[in-house]
Amino acid sequence: MLTLPSEYTTILSSFARLFSKRVWQHAQLLLIGAILAPGQRTVAALLRIIGLETDPHFQTFHRVLNRDHWSSLEVSDLLLAWLVKVFVPADPIILGLDDTIERRRGTKIQAKGIYRDPVRSSQSHFVKASGLRWLSLMLLTPIPWAKRVWALPFLTALAPSERYYEGRVRKHKKLTDWARQMLFQVRRWLPGRQLVVVADASFAVIELLWQMIQLANPICMITRFRLDAALYEPAPPRKEGQKGRPRKKGSRLPTLEKVLEDERTGWKLVIIPDWYGEGFRKVEIVSATAVWYHNGMPPLPIRWVLVRDPKGRFKPQALLCTDLTVKPEQILKWFILRWRVEVTFHEVRTHLGVETQRQWSHLAIARTTPALLGLFSLVTLLAHTHARRNKFPVRQAAWYTKPLPTFSDALAIVRQELWQHLYFQPSHFRGDVRNIPVKALECLRNAVCYTV
Repeated sequence: MLTLPSEYTTILSSFARLFSKRVWQHAQLLLIGAILAPGQRTVAALLRIIGLETDPHFQTFHRVLNRDHWSSLEVSDLLLAWLVKVFVPADPIILGLDDTIERRRGTKIQAKGIYRDPVRSSQSHFVKASGLRWLSLMLLTPIPWAKRVWALPFLTALAPSERYYEGRVRKHKKLTDWARQMLFQVRRWLPGRQLVVVADASFAVIELLWQMIQLANPICMITRFRLDAALYEPAPPRKEGQKGRPRKKGSRLPTLEKVLEDERTGWKLVIIPDWYGEGFRKVEIVSATAVWYHNGMPPLPIRWVLVRDPKGRFKPQALLCTDLTVKPEQILKWFILRWRVEVTFHEVRTHLGVETQRQWSHLAIARTTPALLGLFSLVTLLAHTHARRNKFPVRQAAWYTKPLPTFSDALAIVRQELWQHLYFQPSHFRGDVRNIPVKALECLRNAVCYTV
């Protein structure tokens, strides 16, 4: 029988209503195993770490992922509710949207494709990778005990390539189509909250951005922007008795490339407190409103922001915001938080075993990676319960001074709490000696001596 800390039980038991009683018993064991396992996140590794490697009914744990009935979308909804309740009780809610490639090979993995590898590629070197493409939404929020912003995944969708849909009934959906569905879903979950989404240039698409501002409670989108985009003034007011179709745009405005080269451009010096984790940085910005228009597309009112470094340490870049009322400095501060998404992708590969699972079933594949990404957020929630009542331990060494905790420290404290309550509960009577169970020693031996 599982014995968990009371704070952990409060959070984990709230997910029990999303599963049947039998499935939840198995799912909870897999969850504990996924936290405790030090290497691969295969089902076999999870069963070994919790001492169930001799269970003859091991196939029931595989069925949690490849056969049993439960909704990943409902799990995402409840996880987001917990994250917002604990970390973002007031507006605005900042979300990061980005895709990543899970490198997988195998003839039975149907949804795999060939994609550009963003980690290994550069402007002069193109690298392709075979694997699965995942689109993830993450909550960007300050973590009090970490004293920095973390990106907490809560909703992840598999976005296969166009080749996957050849010969199938379903029509291919672009990455922007998946993004639209995911953002609409979050808007239904949080109908009254202010949402701000920061994304890369892949999502700077007129159709997607226009759909976000047509909602009853619009979603503010901030993305990178093209320097050569066609910008116009707003359409002039229609005259009384004027015939013909209403105008969509006004006169043409200079491109951002020309604004950047114009010596008359009035730049404003601002100080950004946390520039991509490097501390304070002085940059120059200039901003204005315009209408972004392309033939066959709806006119999109935007606020653009040009950013450059007076010392020339990075190339000038342009940002786009669909909310014209947001100040340029705030747009830049929000967009810089996007780099935390890449940090989270790195952390889940390093510490949570993403790309080490071996499922071939399509349903198991669609469930496992989103679950491991969501585990990052769940571990953060569990660690937060410890930080509220005790000082957070930080692992250091003589050659490595680390003043603030990272995700590895959060995972370590959660593992410590679980090991203690699973196997090392002290006696309630003074002088009474409790022996450590042999099974607990075997589990610890496997965790220390075996890498997988």
